[in-house]
Amino acid sequence: MTDEWRGPVVVTGTDTDVGKTVVTAAITAAAQAAGLRVAVVKPGQTGTSAGLPSDVDVVARLASPTTGRTLASYPDPLAPLAAARVAEMPPLELYSVLDEVRAEVEKHDLVLVEGAGGLLVPMGLRPSGEPWTVADLAVSLDAKAVVVNRAGLGTLNHTALTLEALDRRGVSAGVVLGAWPPEPELVHWENLSELLPNLVGALPDGAGSLDPGVFQRSAPGWLTPALYGVLDDWRVWAEDAS
Repeated sequence: MTDEWRGPVVVTGTDTDVGKTVVTAAITAAAQAAGLRVAVVKPGQTGTSAGLPSDVDVVARLASPTTGRTLASYPDPLAPLAAARVAEMPPLELYSVLDEVRAEVEKHDLVLVEGAGGLLVPMGLRPSGEPWTVADLAVSLDAKAVVVNRAGLGTLNHTALTLEALDRRGVSAGVVLGAWPPEPELVHWENLSELLPNLVGALPDGAGSLDPGVFQRSAPGWLTPALYGVLDDWRVWAEDAS
């Protein structure tokens, strides 16, 4: 997993609120520092009725991607397909999303497609009326996947399930810890050692609240060269983190 990732890359998570958006911003910042043109695409943004910035807004503030797009927005904080149904709005159609992402791939070196929740959350409908997921999107795009996970208890099972689901579909994946705690406990260090074979990055807790300039300068240090970072020695990283 040493080659740099280009083209479409799906950013998914082991669950909701694991840090996908901030990780997407970090990859954007590191890739753009390396000279790449980066697009960020959010197929389905939900929970817009709360009046908070969208995920693409957050990435734009932290990392200023070349392009940032949200394809559909729904008011309720639900899975995109459920949110569309509740709001009586058109659901995301798989082939329309594929066309939009492929159009950005033609114009950019790296296109980060941020999902919603976990890998198998229903995103929208196929023309047949069957639901589709972020896993289906990754397969259809022939994309690699970044799996963002938690550092604490329960993460090993959730991460293994997500990686197994991707592997069964032939999708290459790496793992990024979404929020490494400032005072890690035994469970965090043990989880880190188990996750190391698949890790391609780790962000400090609170990274999303950093000043954008500090965030952009720091991002390469949180990611391995596969994601345009400079993190190449986890032992040194662990010593610094402790």
